[in-house]
Parts: sequence; C-alpha cells; structure tokens
Amino acid sequence: MDTLDPDLLRTFLAFVDSGSLAQAASRVARSPSAVTAQMQRLEEIVGEPLLAPQGRGRGLTPAGENLVGHARRILAVHREAWLALRGARAAGHVAIGTTQDFADSGLPDLLRAFAASHPRVRIELRVGRSAELAQALQAGNLDLAIIMRRTAAPDEVGVLREPMIWLCSQKGLASQQDGLPLALLDPYCGFREAAIAALDAAGRRYRIAAGSASLAGLRTAVNAGIALTLRTARFAHSGIVEAPRDFDLPAVPVAEFAIRLRAQADAPARDLSALLVSNLALTAASG
Repeated sequence: MDTLDPDLLRTFLAFVDSGSLAQAASRVARSPSAVTAQMQRLEEIVGEPLLAPQGRGRGLTPAGENLVGHARRILAVHREAWLALRGARAAGHVAIGTTQDFADSGLPDLLRAFAASHPRVRIELRVGRSAELAQALQAGNLDLAIIMRRTAAPDEVGVLREPMIWLCSQKGLASQQDGLPLALLDPYCGFREAAIAALDAAGRRYRIAAGSASLAGLRTAVNAGIALTLRTARFAHSGIVEAPRDFDLPAVPVAEFAIRLRAQADAPARDLSALLVSNLALTAASG
C-alpha cells in the first residue's frame, strides 16, 4: 500500500491555503511543473482526483476536501514526533526576532510546539522592524530572525513568499477626497515602497493619511476607514479585508520574508529554524 508522503501533503496544503498552484509553488519553493507532478502523484496514491477545474483556476473535489483534515493531522503528528526526538535532551537558549506580521499569525503555535518539546530551552522573543532585527542578528544578539527580504543573504535558511494585497476596513473608506488615502509604516518599509511605486506607475493620485512606526497604528487607521494599506493576508483580520475590485487598485508584487540563522547558532536554534522552514508557510492563510 502506498503511504501519504509528508512532502506531497505539504504541497497539497500549500495549494489549499493559497488557492492556486502558482502560489503553492512559491510557498514550497518548487517550480509550477514540479508542484503539478506532486499533485498528480498524490492523486495516484489516493486513487481519486483531488483537484478539478473551477473558473479560471482549480478547486478541490469532494475527495480533496476530505483529505484536508487528514493532511493537517498527519503533518502535525510528524512535527510533534520530530520535535520530541530533537528536544528531549536539548538545553540552552534561543533568541528569535520576528516582524509583527508573523508574531500575530503563524509563529505563536509553532513557538508553543517548540517550547513544549524543548522544555529545557529558554526562548527569548523580540518583535520589531526588519532593519533593526537584521542589525541585531549581525551583531550576534539574535540566533534566528524572520525579516522582510530585500536581497539574498548568506545566512538565509528559508524564504517565504506571500502576495501583497490592498486592505481596507470591511466598512469601506470614510472618505476618498483628495486622492487615495494610505496608511503606511514609517521608512524604511518594503510595503511602503511597493505601494508608492505601484501607484506612481499607474498614475494614481494618493496621499499619506496615516503614518506609524508600528502595525498597531496602521490597524487603527485602517479599521477607522481613514485609509487603506498594503500588507499580506496575515494582516486581514479583526475587521480588515481585501479592498474591493471597484477601487481599481494597481497590481503589486509578492512579498518575500527570509528566515535567517546565525552561522554559529547552537543546535536548539537550528531545530527551531528547521521547524519554521517546514511549517511556517503552511500557516500563512489560516494564521
């Protein structure tokens, strides 16, 4: 009897959580043709089609819907077993830094699993902006960091790619006078640069209606309907939704986040980095 390969299940869930084979390929760092081949192999093992044409893309068949819960449980058991074996005798500490995006979505459950399986390892968590986290990592004050990626770095152990999307209050904008109102983080911010570049290229008038040094400030401005912002789907909760199509907003690029590991990091930090590389992208949509 063929077994359900965890790698195939990870790719399957990447499709489920992202909604397309192209986005799944980006999440699992494989080519679209490789992802298609993996899905075909998984269908051979299951013995039924898992994906079917749906509009311009593909959706889940009843068998695919049924597999989702099983796939999540299988991968959770694999993760727990791997962590338990790695963490039974591990000791020391891990200093991890992350942007607020992942501190709010995805990372908490993984840190909890790591802490439970590595009870003798002390975890130090720092949440901040990408630039300051990169400096702390370079200075040796962090063992591991999740930061927005501008260029490739030699200490990268994984790259997470997530589409940027325009976001606004579910109640819409309170006013659109004098150009499109934006809520943006203070410089330097990759999302700020991408938003301005896209609007400039489209010839769209805009104004910065709210500036902030933190995502909490952006969330307040967006929830109030003062402005819209550009982030990833991780920011879309608590009354914030993707901006409707009638806003006629320009296309924007994919955001890249690097998981970076200090070269001299001890075994516990390496265990945690491996956990993040294998599982963090799978939590992107469900957070």
